[in-house]
Amino acid sequence: MIKKYILGISGGSGGLYSISVLRGIIGAGHKCYLVTSKPGRRILSLETDTKLSGSADKDKKILIDKYGLDGNLLEVIDENDVGASIASGSFRTSGMAIVPCSTGSLGSLANGISRGLIERAADVCLKERRKLILVPRETPYSLIHLENMTKLTRAGAIILPASPGFYNLPEKIEDLVDMISSRVLEKLDIEPENLKEWKGE
Repeated sequence: MIKKYILGISGGSGGLYSISVLRGIIGAGHKCYLVTSKPGRRILSLETDTKLSGSADKDKKILIDKYGLDGNLLEVIDENDVGASIASGSFRTSGMAIVPCSTGSLGSLANGISRGLIERAADVCLKERRKLILVPRETPYSLIHLENMTKLTRAGAIILPASPGFYNLPEKIEDLVDMISSRVLEKLDIEPENLKEWKGE
């Protein structure tokens, strides 16, 4: 069965993680509704050489051509389109991930403030009790960041920091990226191909 997922890309380093999650959702045969913020697009350009313009149609073509994605399973939505389907609780999805999730987005969500479609769609997930995975990469965390994470956890979100482990003896950057993206996919109930379970010593 094809499920519907939302992926938000906000500011903060971690563009490789977001692309890996996007490919994982679509690669598993599910539909992905992608929303990027202007800072998120800038990060993608700097870290992955994926230059998105902010135009939904153009960006969809760029992503399909660059990563070989199934165009029928990808919908790119303008960040300012607060009337989009994913802005309503009546539009059912199986969950959302914000990868990376900036501390600004964390603060907005923790206080019920929707600055754009990413925050609005995440707020819908919280109020409808749907899965919401937030992947902050900031370090170190201030007390304000930690308090916002605590509030969001109490509200039902899952905070999944971009903190890869080393017990699988990674040999390249992609191994570290896969470790985080596979955990995100797992929390969204998608069986990731690249999940390496710890088997014990």
